[in-house]
Amino acid sequence: MSLFNIGLSGLNTAQNALTTVSHNLSNSTTPGYSRQNAIIASAGALYQGSGYYGQGVQTTSVTRSYSAFLTTQLNNAQSLSSQLSTYQTQISQIDNLLSNSTSSLSKVMQSFFSAVQGVANTPADPSARQNMISSAQTLAGQMRSTSDFFTQLQSGVNTQLKSSVTQVNDYTKQIATLNTQIAAATASGNGQPPNDLLDQRDQAVSSLSQLIGVKVVVQDGTSYNVSLSDGEPLVLGGTSYSMQAVTSSADPSRTVVAISRPGGGAMQLDDSTVSGGSIGGLLQFRSQTLDPAQNAIGQLSVVLGQTVNAQQALGIGLTGQQGTNLFQVGTPTVLTNANNTGNAQLNASVTNSSALTNSDYTLSFDGTNYTLVRASDKQTMATVAAAGATYPLSISADGVTMQLTAGMVSGDSFQVQPTRNAAASFNLIMTDPAGIAAAAPSRVDATSTNTGSGTASLSSVAPGYTMLAGPLTATYNGAGYTFTDATGAAVTPTSSSTSGSTTSYVINGQTFSFGGTPKTGDTFKLSSNVGGVSNNSNMLQMAALQNAKTIGGISSYNDAYAQLVNSVGSQANSLNVAATSQQSITTQIQTQQQSVSGVNVDEETVSLMQYQQLYQANAQVIQAANTMFQTLLGIAN
Repeated sequence: MSLFNIGLSGLNTAQNALTTVSHNLSNSTTPGYSRQNAIIASAGALYQGSGYYGQGVQTTSVTRSYSAFLTTQLNNAQSLSSQLSTYQTQISQIDNLLSNSTSSLSKVMQSFFSAVQGVANTPADPSARQNMISSAQTLAGQMRSTSDFFTQLQSGVNTQLKSSVTQVNDYTKQIATLNTQIAAATASGNGQPPNDLLDQRDQAVSSLSQLIGVKVVVQDGTSYNVSLSDGEPLVLGGTSYSMQAVTSSADPSRTVVAISRPGGGAMQLDDSTVSGGSIGGLLQFRSQTLDPAQNAIGQLSVVLGQTVNAQQALGIGLTGQQGTNLFQVGTPTVLTNANNTGNAQLNASVTNSSALTNSDYTLSFDGTNYTLVRASDKQTMATVAAAGATYPLSISADGVTMQLTAGMVSGDSFQVQPTRNAAASFNLIMTDPAGIAAAAPSRVDATSTNTGSGTASLSSVAPGYTMLAGPLTATYNGAGYTFTDATGAAVTPTSSSTSGSTTSYVINGQTFSFGGTPKTGDTFKLSSNVGGVSNNSNMLQMAALQNAKTIGGISSYNDAYAQLVNSVGSQANSLNVAATSQQSITTQIQTQQQSVSGVNVDEETVSLMQYQQLYQANAQVIQAANTMFQTLLGIAN
C-alpha cells in the first residue's frame, strides 16, 4: 500500500474517532446515553521481500460502554425505589389526617362522651342535653368527613392507575418498535450494533421499570422480551401486549390492572401479583393500608353507633317515652361479581358488633360447597355443602350474618364489606334533646313502714324490654319476694337468681335486685319512672361505654382508634426508612453504572485533542507523500 493510502487511512480513522468523541460530548447530558467508542485496529501488513510492511489503520466498529448486569441491577433498584416512594407519599396523607390533634376522631369522641357525662350530671338541664346533641352531630360529621377522605384516596388511586397504565403501554410500544428497528439496522449494517437505538430501548425499559416491575430476556441477541414479574408478557419481539386499567369485576368502585393475552382477551390481575414501580406502590398502599384503615373507621362507627343506640333503647326520655336511636348506623356492602351467571342474591347484616373485624369476605361456590374466606388472612370462615341446603341459607362469621336467597352457579362469587362504607352513612337522627334517654325505665321505692334493712334497685335492663304496665308491690315473705299488681293479682317473674345475699327477679326484661336484711312483710314499690327527670341511671351506663371493651372484647373506642393511628404511623415510619435506604442503594448502583456507561467530559476532551493530533499527523503523512510524488514528477520532467 502506498504512503498516501496509509496516511489516508489514518486520516479517515482519526475523523471517525473525532466524530465518535464529538457525539459523546453532544450527548453528555442525554438520559440513557452510553458512551461510544471507535474501535481502532491495524489494517495488517504485506510482505515485500525485505519484510512485512504495514497498510495503515482502520475502524472496525463503534461500540458502546455497557454493562448488562449493572443495567439490570439499576432497573430493579429504581423499580423498588419507585414503589416505596409512591407508597410513602400515599400513606403520609392518612398518617397526617389520623395524627392531627385538632381534627382527630379521638378528640371528638372525647367531647361527645364529656357531653354524655354532662347529661348524667344534670339530666334535667336542657343546655346539657342540647350540648350532647351538638357533640353527637360533630362526631357524626367527623366520621363522615374521615370516610369521605378515604373515598377520595380510593378515587385518586384509580386515577393514578389509569394514567400509569397509559404510560406503560406507551413504553411497551416503543420497545416493540425499537426491537424491530434494531433487528433491521443490525442486519443492514453487517452485524454492527445500532448503539443509539440500543440506548433508546434501554431507556424505555428503565422508564417502564419505574412504573411497574418487569423482567427482560434477550432473544436472538437483539430483541428484548419483556414480562411482568409473574411472567405475563408485555413485549415479545416486535409485538406489544397492552395493559388495561379496568373496573374490577369483584368491586365496581375500584380500578384494577388487566393484561391482554397473546391469544386475545384480557385477564384481571390480583393486586398481590403486581409488584414494583409506582403501580406496585399504589396497589400495595391500597390493599395493605387504605382498605384496612377505611374498614377500621367503618368498624368504629358501627360499634360506637350500635352500642350507644342499644344503651339509649334501655332508658326513657324526659316525657317518659322509651329511648330511640341516637345514630343512623351504616350497613354492610354486598357486591355481586360482574361475571356471575346465576340469579342468587346475598344480603348481610351486623348481628354482633363486638365481634366485627376490619376485614372483607368473599363467598364463592365451586359447584359443591359454599366457602366463605376472610380476606385479611385468607382464612376459611365457613364451608357449607350445597347438597341438601335450604334457602334462604344463613352463613355467619365475625359478627356478620349473610343470607343467600338461592343456589349459586359454580364459579360465582360475592364480596362482603361489613364496614368499608359504614362511616359514610353515620348520621345523627335524634334532634330533640328531650329524647335523650337518661333515666332508667323503672324505679324502686321502699315503703316507709318497713322495719328491716332490705334494699332494692333496678340493676339492669335487657334489649327488647317493655315498660311496667302499672305499679307492682314486692313483698318479703321470709324466704323471698312475691309480686302483685295494683289489683292484688299475683305477678310471676320471668326468672329469678341468687348471688350471695342478693336475689334478682326479671320482669318485662328488667332485672330487679334485692339485698340487705328485710323483715317479713316489708314491701317495695316497683313503678314506671315516667316523670323521673332527675334520674340519670341510663346515662351513667352510656357514659361508661367510653372505656368499655366494646371492640372485639378487648378494646375501647379510643383504644381502637389509637391502634389504627399507631399502626399507620408505624407503617409510615418504616416506609420512610426503607425508601431513604433504597434511594441510597439506587444512587450507588447508578454511580457504578455511570462509571461504565456515562460520558466524562474531561476524558472526552482529552481524547478529542489526541485524535486532533492524530488527524494532523496523518495529514502530514499525506503531505509528505504528495511532496515525494511531486519530486518524482520533477525528475521525470
